[in-house]
Amino acid sequence: MSLQDSILLADDPNAIHLVVLTGMSGGGKTVALRALEDLEFYCVDNLPSALLPELVEAATRGDSHRRRIAVGVDVRNRDEDFQHMPKVLSALAASVHVHLIFLDCSDAVLIKRYSETRRRHPLAARGLSLADAIAEERRLLRPLMAIAERVIDSSDLNVHQLRRLIATGYAQTASGLTLMFQSFAFRRGLPLDSDFVFDARCLPNPHWEPTLRPLSGKDGPVRDFLERQPTVGEYFADTARWLDAWLPRFEADDRSYVTISIGCTGGRHRSVYLVEKLAAHYRISRESVLTFHRELE
Repeated sequence: MSLQDSILLADDPNAIHLVVLTGMSGGGKTVALRALEDLEFYCVDNLPSALLPELVEAATRGDSHRRRIAVGVDVRNRDEDFQHMPKVLSALAASVHVHLIFLDCSDAVLIKRYSETRRRHPLAARGLSLADAIAEERRLLRPLMAIAERVIDSSDLNVHQLRRLIATGYAQTASGLTLMFQSFAFRRGLPLDSDFVFDARCLPNPHWEPTLRPLSGKDGPVRDFLERQPTVGEYFADTARWLDAWLPRFEADDRSYVTISIGCTGGRHRSVYLVEKLAAHYRISRESVLTFHRELE
């Protein structure tokens, strides 16, 4: 049974969904967890399996009741956690909809990714070479891969494609069109998965303010600077007005996912600010709104 099929079986709007993300280190678990967080899942990374029942109980009680929870599990946990995980998930399945997702990746691609990022593998502390650490990780995770509801091979996926795959997989738990707002730098090329591209290079650039240069469009001083510029407000209003007019037409055409890319020169200030502001604007009326900042990532 596929992930989408299992979610569609849960007709009760009050149903609680627990997504457990696991898999190979470097396979994209962090990217997937961020995508779920953008879909307003309550997300926790690297939680011991013994604490899963307590997390579900705490997250679903009281005024802060949450029906969608996502947890990342990887080899930073103790070995015995992987042995206990199937029993814990089986017990939880009696009261919540449990979805175990395994993110896999070929050894050659994992080695390349670690080489490019110069990160250390979590099992390197055991004195293992990278190839041996990957092999040991596969051994430890084999029981979870065997019971996974879905295995996603990220070997040939870039970050944008993986986020889209996760978002569209969970679009069934929310109503309407899923929107992805992403920022980028024109000097590094257009994002190939864009449905619409907006150019913000005509706006005042915080880069030329020495105190703002090291910051990003997520930071308060940069936001304050841009919000003082009348042209920035006009740009935002015109962009939102255009999207308000045309997004419903894409929904009427049975589109489930639209990517809106906003670019500036460096991809750190103006485009980031506009992406965050537009995402906040649409989260008021839509359940599925994602953000991604290519140059910040």
